[in-house]
Amino acid sequence: MEILPEILQRRSVRAYTSQPLDKDQVERIIEAGRLAPSAKNRQEWRFIVMQKKETRMKVMDAAFNQDYVGQAPVIIAVCTTNIDYRMPNGQPSYPVDLAFAASHIVLQAVHEGLGTCCITTFDEQEVREILTVPFSMRVVLLILVGHANETPEPTPRKTLRQVAGKDHW
Repeated sequence: MEILPEILQRRSVRAYTSQPLDKDQVERIIEAGRLAPSAKNRQEWRFIVMQKKETRMKVMDAAFNQDYVGQAPVIIAVCTTNIDYRMPNGQPSYPVDLAFAASHIVLQAVHEGLGTCCITTFDEQEVREILTVPFSMRVVLLILVGHANETPEPTPRKTLRQVAGKDHW
């Protein structure tokens, strides 16, 4: 099994067709997030899948009217259920845990032949109200998923030498 092709194929898609996703596709995508690693295996996340047009349009408004947010037939809100837990290194666990889960979700969607875009430009309080997210929890990220209506060019990446070191900085 090789995953590098999906990693190389991943792009931030900002134009989607109106074609709905298969129920099984959505389940596999969420399952990939569920299986991600987390600090002490706490799995303190919740994924809210939005498919109703009315809900997606409200979220588009909360995302400062970015029209492609409303185009995507599926929006997944990636939420934390515990903002307080800190790992032994002192860092809060939820940003790391949710990054793993979101990566799994995105790569599974690419494997399914779908486009995705991770969105952090939104009014969190407004999205929390739309989705009835409890007060003590956070909506950290929105992931758009759908059939791409564009083929974005690859973005430049730094070389491996620029981002990795061996045994020292």
